[in-house]
Amino acid sequence: MLPLGCQLKQAPLQKISCRLCARMGKLQSKLKHSTYKYSRPDGIIEEKIQTKAFQEYSPAHLDTVSAVAALNSDLCISGGKDKTVVAYDWKTGNVVKRFKGHENEITKIACIPKSSQFFSASRDRMVMMWDLHGSSQPRQQLSGHTMVVTGLAVGPDLSQLCTGSRDNTLLLWDLGTGQCVERASVSRNVVTHLCWVPREPYVLQTSEDKTIRLWDSRGLRVAHMFPAKQHIQTYCEVSVDGHKCISCSNGFGGEGCEATLWDLRQTRNKICEYKGHFQTVASCVFLPRALALMPVIATSSHDCKVKIWNQDTGACLSTLCLDGAGPLTSLAVGDTTSLLCASFNKGIHLLRVDHSRGLELQEVAAF
Repeated sequence: MLPLGCQLKQAPLQKISCRLCARMGKLQSKLKHSTYKYSRPDGIIEEKIQTKAFQEYSPAHLDTVSAVAALNSDLCISGGKDKTVVAYDWKTGNVVKRFKGHENEITKIACIPKSSQFFSASRDRMVMMWDLHGSSQPRQQLSGHTMVVTGLAVGPDLSQLCTGSRDNTLLLWDLGTGQCVERASVSRNVVTHLCWVPREPYVLQTSEDKTIRLWDSRGLRVAHMFPAKQHIQTYCEVSVDGHKCISCSNGFGGEGCEATLWDLRQTRNKICEYKGHFQTVASCVFLPRALALMPVIATSSHDCKVKIWNQDTGACLSTLCLDGAGPLTSLAVGDTTSLLCASFNKGIHLLRVDHSRGLELQEVAAF
């Protein structure tokens, strides 16, 4: 329950109470107005204004949040420009633990499934392994890249880690020994993201050279290259079944700014494109099948918008604009109805997907 002062309308008392709430570790609940668009089955786009309760928690970071990933259904791991890695309970609004060790901005976070361990990559060219239940010092420090590390992918058997960098190289690490066991370099292959294909020895990689490569970790060689796109590929993700993947593009003014669905099995051709953002699409995720009757994906963009798409038809099902958040930098699935979205200006946003209202997106908290 809020302090009495937070419920009063007089401006002086409200300012005092907000400072009090901040000292208590959480800011007040408040009503928030948001605009969202809903694409009806007949193709007509409706714009609605919604007023809802909104919880503002203590911020996880003091600056831009670069990456966020779900450790489990309660906790997320984030990294930012403030050089810190934070474990946060996004259901209660509490910082669980802060990890410090990097000398520069965090660029990527990768969590080990069903574990308390995770990795962070940084502009300091280092990769560090952390344990939520261990000390605040890194368990491992992996040094091998000569430029900022921009890709992290944990192998399915949890024994290997693949890293990528702006130095055009991929490194494969043995997590048991902490040693680099494979190295591969391709000219002008500036890595933007990596993800491992579930239950397979393959790693998917996006690049500033506008290509998407599929690497075979057995020898770390290129197994397949998808047809080149027209714009830099900024991010990629593989579906849980390992059959499909999505990538997204940079752009401006609606040129580029799309996500693309690809077939990873036989043809590996483009299946569908999702166009509607007006600036660089920085992140894309497959949403849980329990969320809707149809397969859906979500994207976040530098245009401050998060969109949900029908995976099969490319139709935009809902749009949420996070006004004032600045470029949206990272997107992660929290649980079957929640998304975590990192932003340049306003930390991390907790979004709720209401499948009973046409997959309407709502911002319910920020931290």
